[in-house]
Amino acid sequence: MTEPKTSARERFLALLRAAITDATLVKLTLGKHRGADQSLENLFVRPVQLKGGAHLSFVWHHATRDITKNHAPAAALALLEPLIGGDFLDAHLFTPAQTAHLACTSDGGSQLSVKTASVAPMPPPSAHDREKTHLIPATAPWLRALGVTNDQGRPREGQAAKFRQINKFAELLTHLLDEAGLSGDSSASERAPFHVVDAGCGKGYLTFALSALLGRRAQIQGIEVRPDLVALCNDTAVHEGFASHLRFAAGTIADTPASGLDVLVALHACDTATDDALARGISAGAKLIVVAPCCQKELRGQLTAPGVLSGPLRHGIFQERQAEFATDALRAELLEWAGYRTKVFEFISTEHTAKNLMIAAIKTRPLGKADDAQARRVRALADFYGIRTQALARQLEFPLRMEA
Repeated sequence: MTEPKTSARERFLALLRAAITDATLVKLTLGKHRGADQSLENLFVRPVQLKGGAHLSFVWHHATRDITKNHAPAAALALLEPLIGGDFLDAHLFTPAQTAHLACTSDGGSQLSVKTASVAPMPPPSAHDREKTHLIPATAPWLRALGVTNDQGRPREGQAAKFRQINKFAELLTHLLDEAGLSGDSSASERAPFHVVDAGCGKGYLTFALSALLGRRAQIQGIEVRPDLVALCNDTAVHEGFASHLRFAAGTIADTPASGLDVLVALHACDTATDDALARGISAGAKLIVVAPCCQKELRGQLTAPGVLSGPLRHGIFQERQAEFATDALRAELLEWAGYRTKVFEFISTEHTAKNLMIAAIKTRPLGKADDAQARRVRALADFYGIRTQALARQLEFPLRMEA
């Protein structure tokens, strides 16, 4: 008697079960959502090591927020099986040995493709190892060269917060690159390298982290105004084997390439320098823009919010905080008008830095396609605070007030 043919979906689930059981799962991504929650777009699943043992971290990516939940392996698998081919029609499975892609159709059809991967296996965490597994390990030689870690592969005195910040940045960028369709996984090895610029990169901590994550999948350039830091970073890139895909140049945000740019990062660019970076990324058609604003001073003198806010805003601290909110809210709204989906969130705990807000923008449509409803929202926000002019709006040639 002929046995029934195993469907592509069932073969994919068998690969997933084996990856979870053997602790070889690197990442699972589910897309093409068709479930009841119309705001849900993707699901990203990665292994994490918690005090209670190995778990799987689920990041549910919605249009305006992300929800993270951790599940034990058996519970995670029970949740995933009905979702694959059910609420999600597209699934990518990554292990050190292979990658698998399952494409399902709404009528129950499915197709599976499997490729051998060239990713070096990740050693499983020791049962007695209580230390967190980091995307950027403390033993990375470039961290030692930049003074973050010592010869024993541990953060130097006073550098533990910097090490955590580097890894938080790496974790965030991994998810954002996935959302922007710029995953650095080896399954994309046939693609041409994409281009990343870190404007105002300083000592290059986060630039090196990006290069370590992406390898030769990306050509990365760090731009920094201080020549001594540029020289240090280029020397480190050569000595640590990054020179083929990472370089540093002296300059400012104005020196950022105006075309051929896929990702622009500008962290802690002061005041309107953040607007310069956003405008540069938009004009270059970057698929992903990531900024961490700093010292939002431009709008303080313009704030004339009506009614009950006029009294409190006489106090300098309230005016400062309100100016920060109004500035960054207006930036996010202008990015939406310019064709980007924005996310605003805390980059890292305030115990490490008070300037911890991050704005991420993922390109969804060309700038030339007008969005009149979004334009009205931008102007309504500006009108509420009495804002007449703002740096990003000027560079986008977006009038905050229409002539009567």
